[in-house]
Order: sequence, then C-alpha cells, then structure tokens
Amino acid sequence: MAKLYFKYGAMGSSKTAQALITRFNYMELGMSVWLIKPSTDTRDGADIIKSRIGLEARAQVITPGQDIVEEYRRLGPRDVIIADEAQFFTPQQIEQLRYLVDEEDLPVLCFGLRTDFLTRLFPGSKRLMELADSLTEIKTVCACGRKATVNARLDGQGRILTQGDQVFLGGNDSYIAMCHKCWKEKIREQESVSQG
Repeated sequence: MAKLYFKYGAMGSSKTAQALITRFNYMELGMSVWLIKPSTDTRDGADIIKSRIGLEARAQVITPGQDIVEEYRRLGPRDVIIADEAQFFTPQQIEQLRYLVDEEDLPVLCFGLRTDFLTRLFPGSKRLMELADSLTEIKTVCACGRKATVNARLDGQGRILTQGDQVFLGGNDSYIAMCHKCWKEKIREQESVSQG
C-alpha cells in the first residue's frame, strides 16, 4: 500500500542528502524514480538538486501552475516520486501528489522545510502536514546543543531578521538552524542593543 511521506527538518538537517540517497536506493533496485522539485528553488541551477555534502542529481522542475498528475501521465509510469523542497509546491500540487498515492498506488516521498524564518508553516508544508500518511522529522541541532527547529534568516552582518518575504533563497550565509529559545534570546538581545 503506497503512502504519502513528509520528511521535514530545519535548514542543514540533511533533507536533500536523504532525498538523493533514497533515490539511489530505489534505482539500485532497478526501480524508476521521478525526481521533482519546484521552480522556486533555483539555488543550484534550475533543474539541479544538490546537497551540502556534494550529492546532486537532475530533477524535473515543476512550476506553480503545472498539474503534477497530468505531467506524471504524460511521462508514463514510475515506481516512486521523490520531491525535494516540497514546501514550495502549492497546496493544490500537494493534493495532486496525494491523488497519485491513492489512485496510482504510487509512493510519494516529500522532503522539505516545515516552517519559514518566522516559524510559520509554508502553504505546501501545511497541506502535507494535513494529508501525509507518514510525518518524519529529520533532526539537527542548535549551537547550544538543543534540537534546532527554527530556520533563522540572517542579514549581511549576521543579525537575525524578523521581517521580509516568506520565500528567500539562501544557504549557510543566509540561514542558520537554531532552537526556539536561542532564536528568541538573540532577537531580544538585538532589540536591546538597537534601543540602547
């Protein structure tokens, strides 16, 4: 019985590496994998999925207006769908992935962030939290040693930002995974310095 999986974690938790390792494992068994990513993610090239440890693969780019079910039918059957940066898919596209699980008995593994830099759910992640059969947190740690759950966005001077668009692509220079306690303390510290 196929399932819809959502494997989520903070920045730097190895989500993309795990997606690519999962792809390799399916392919090693002779199975066909449809590797997809949203067009929003252009950090490493339009059709490249690349992990921080250097694993990479070409993926099909899905635009916000594209129907995933129609695209799947156009391409022909696959054994599994693996989606990276799934938080950037629209809620309707998440529903289309759910449809493929139910109607095609096709396993779909989605990897991505749960929340943005202000700890708010991305629309795609919200729909995955509502529809997924399996939710798995991929854990990483804050510099203090606690579990990191916040994707803190940084400015050019390393200060934590508390305003801005929900989507801003960046890597280690723009984001750091933190526990909620350290995130709030750092924001308070920045506010007291700017007021003092």
